[in-house]
Amino acid sequence: VEKVEEQLASLRIAKRSAPSEEPAYLLDIDLSRPAQSENSSFVAVSCSSKSIRVYNRETLHFLREYSSHPGTLNGVRFARACDSAVFSACSDGTVKCWDVRAATQKPVQVFSGYPSNVFISFDISCNDLIVCAGTEEVERDTFLVFWDARGITDCASSAKEPLGVYSESHNDDITKICFHPVEPNLVVSGSTDGLVNVFDINKDNEDDALISTCNSDSSVSFIGWSGKDYKQVYCLTHDEGFCWWDTAQLDTEEPITLLRVLDVRDSVCAENQSLHYLVGGLYHEKAEKLFLIGGTSTGNIHLISCGTNGLSLVGTLCGGHSATVRSFCWNPADESLLTGGEDAQLLLWKPGAVERSLTRKASLKIASSVQKRVRVHNSSLKSRKK
Repeated sequence: VEKVEEQLASLRIAKRSAPSEEPAYLLDIDLSRPAQSENSSFVAVSCSSKSIRVYNRETLHFLREYSSHPGTLNGVRFARACDSAVFSACSDGTVKCWDVRAATQKPVQVFSGYPSNVFISFDISCNDLIVCAGTEEVERDTFLVFWDARGITDCASSAKEPLGVYSESHNDDITKICFHPVEPNLVVSGSTDGLVNVFDINKDNEDDALISTCNSDSSVSFIGWSGKDYKQVYCLTHDEGFCWWDTAQLDTEEPITLLRVLDVRDSVCAENQSLHYLVGGLYHEKAEKLFLIGGTSTGNIHLISCGTNGLSLVGTLCGGHSATVRSFCWNPADESLLTGGEDAQLLLWKPGAVERSLTRKASLKIASSVQKRVRVHNSSLKSRKK
């Protein structure tokens, strides 16, 4: 574990994406995982400009962009078996799938929900068979909607109808959905209602499918699986809390809560620089260890180790981002980390890397409306002095 922690702390910038013409916040990142080779070739990023950008994974060169105006695209996921198929949930009540090798802007597959659905979260099962999306609350209804995802690549843009929905288990926006990494029938959902629900979708109905309900007592911002055989579930909350549960203890007398931290910012102390927010978590299979990723408003990234006795800071990645980091993706194949932020930068971090292109990072900050007003004001003052 110590070696892994050292390795994480030794991550350095290897590549930096070129500034884009239209700067946008980078909200979600995923890597293609080709079955044939170890190395992934594509990175997809969901942006605040309501689009998905695709980059070459090694060089971070921009390849193409997909947009779904007037809908907003939320989240991005590659299929496991087909490394060119990338999905995103859309606020127009669809989940769309694109083929990143094709120049066309048309999705190769559209999974249609019901008329009132606004999808804000989604995931695809580890065997690429099922797509599940979560809705915003509309007239006191929230849904988990499921589709059969088979034949993604050979259906020429036909719209798919849902297999069915779960409608009883949450009563507010479903902010996150995460399928189990190795068991395709298990899925966990998190909501603004504070509940984290684990389902076995092989069961006949929603009541039977709901294996466990864990309450975070706060709006859920991130969920994931961890532990040996991924028997644990954890969540982060919008007020920077952390909850960690062991679902293996469901049928025993043991407590299922491994750790609950009301505000991680109070329990993780970093020298000279506090923790401002959490981004998400990653489970390191080799070390059998859960880590959280958080940061500062100036773009520093904190790596936090989780144990049942508490949280501890492993290291801080500096000099990369110049604003809040919003997304990341861990690549276990080469132990590298991709990060994206409100400074519109996509960065690739590798252990002990040396950055060759020294782009001035301050220039990549997106000017806020306040900054723009201040700049105009300053220049008018100068002209008056002359």
